[in-house]
Amino acid sequence: MTATAPKSATGKPRPSHLFYQGRQRRPLIDRAEGIYMWDVHGRRYLDGSSGAMVTNLGHSNPRVLAAMREQMDKATFAYRLHFENEPAEALAAEVAREMPGDLDRVFFVSGGSEATESCLKMARNWALATGQPKRWKIISRYPSYHGSTMGALGVTGYDPLTEPYAPMMVEMPKIPAPTCYLDRDNHSMEERGRRYADMLTERIEREGPESVLAFIMEPVGGASTGALVAPDSYYGRVREICDRYGILLIYDEVMSGAGRTGRFLGADHWGIVPDLVALSKGFASGYAPLGAMVAPPRLVEPVLDAGGFPHGHTYAGNPLACAAGRAVLREILENDLIANAAARGDSLLTRLEGLKARFPFIGDVRGKGLLTAIELVADAETMQVLPPELNAYARVVELAYERGLIVYSRRTRGGREGDHIMVCPPLIVTEEQLDELFESFTDALAAFAREAGLPGG
Repeated sequence: MTATAPKSATGKPRPSHLFYQGRQRRPLIDRAEGIYMWDVHGRRYLDGSSGAMVTNLGHSNPRVLAAMREQMDKATFAYRLHFENEPAEALAAEVAREMPGDLDRVFFVSGGSEATESCLKMARNWALATGQPKRWKIISRYPSYHGSTMGALGVTGYDPLTEPYAPMMVEMPKIPAPTCYLDRDNHSMEERGRRYADMLTERIEREGPESVLAFIMEPVGGASTGALVAPDSYYGRVREICDRYGILLIYDEVMSGAGRTGRFLGADHWGIVPDLVALSKGFASGYAPLGAMVAPPRLVEPVLDAGGFPHGHTYAGNPLACAAGRAVLREILENDLIANAAARGDSLLTRLEGLKARFPFIGDVRGKGLLTAIELVADAETMQVLPPELNAYARVVELAYERGLIVYSRRTRGGREGDHIMVCPPLIVTEEQLDELFESFTDALAAFAREAGLPGG
């Protein structure tokens, strides 16, 4: 049965005053609990992508809801220029305890785009405050995604999202993302990792080192690259290059943070201490709009001494959002969900690898923890993409949805071609629930194979 949008008395889709990216309609949500969601017709869906990799804790956690109700009885809004509030103060201290190195100053925002843009602005204000006004360029990677606001789009490398606005924004310099799995050469993965990192050196020199302010990267890729993980050699080399040139290293952990990869930060897998970190999505697990920039005093204090940080958002440090965030963080830590993400992530990757034997059009399996993806290709040896007209990335999502499974997808090669499917269930997922997920996912892939005339159907 295909899930459809709510119907009017005439049997046509009910009119709506809402619009988002397109005209696609979906059924009305009725309720959600754990890793499951139900529409108003009683049909159940397994949330196999945590929404957009957001609901780390799953849905309707009673302790989070209780904490939010308790805060609602006290205050739901207090503007930061008029009052401090305990949930924000406490959450900032608790986040600082989970951060590596000297990252212990927190700036709250409402979402991921705001978090990354706050990092960009903080970097620039630090440069001005420390007598480095010529530094303004922020190098990023292609493909990449860092948000939909204009500043965040400037460091994003995803053509369908950036090209319409190109005349309106300052596009920052890019280097290739470390897509080592596509390379066909005689080098080892570690050698490839160093080669991709050294592309940062080349770009800094080309731009002029005195003009480069920062490098921003996702330690584990998000939707633009489908859970891309670089060879281990990449991460330390990038940190060394940034230190050599005196530029800041920004980690966009909007998707990879808050335990999703099996560590609190993706950075923790490699022992890297970034200069700035952006958090959101699973940080509040969808219970309230919340994100954060985390910075060290060595950046914050010079900015405050120079007159302050001329940046902010109305809902920064909102007491209700921060009460939700505190409760989410408590649940993640007290229930050892980060360890569960690591263990279930290993199982998930093993299961995805197993699908390659049946479906030869799965060319790559990658990820860390419960941030994983498969890439669909025409030829697994050459990694030639499937014909774009198959719309494999969208069609597999629809076939899974028809089977009561929600997964996430994007185009892999800069947004114009290539296909990957992200499988990223909440951190509370069990082995039995992974069994259920894979039964539906395998069925959806087989249905796609039959439609497309590919092996495995």
